[in-house]
Amino acid sequence: MQIAHLVKTRATCPRRQVGAVIVRDKRIVATGYNGAPSGLSHCPTGGPENDWPNGCMRAGHCIRSLHAEQNCLLQAAKIGVACEGTTMYVTCQPCNACAKMLLNAGVTKVIYEGDYPDEFSLELFREANLEVFRFVEDRVEVVA
Repeated sequence: MQIAHLVKTRATCPRRQVGAVIVRDKRIVATGYNGAPSGLSHCPTGGPENDWPNGCMRAGHCIRSLHAEQNCLLQAAKIGVACEGTTMYVTCQPCNACAKMLLNAGVTKVIYEGDYPDEFSLELFREANLEVFRFVEDRVEVVA
């Protein structure tokens, strides 16, 4: 989890910094953080320029940034590494879109730290029998 926290320092989204690490057999496979797609400008920081229509916020969500989990999976795909049977460490609970991507990529365990208001993602993990743990104060608690 410490490495995921280090990775999140590279995040370019001014609203929230999230880091993710995919691991297989205690080896890092890929990392990701939330931010704009490669080669595009970063999100504007705060103030009225961050609101519709000039900024990247729509209905309380940033539409410019990819999530850390998405970037992590895409980095693995870009370098040709399969995610089947891996564990993802992420500094925030995955949303339901990321949960679906993790399931389809073959990730078999998720360990997250911070909350995200998306109970449906946890329902998806439970239905898929994916091992999910929440990292709290240097210990893990079973979630699903």
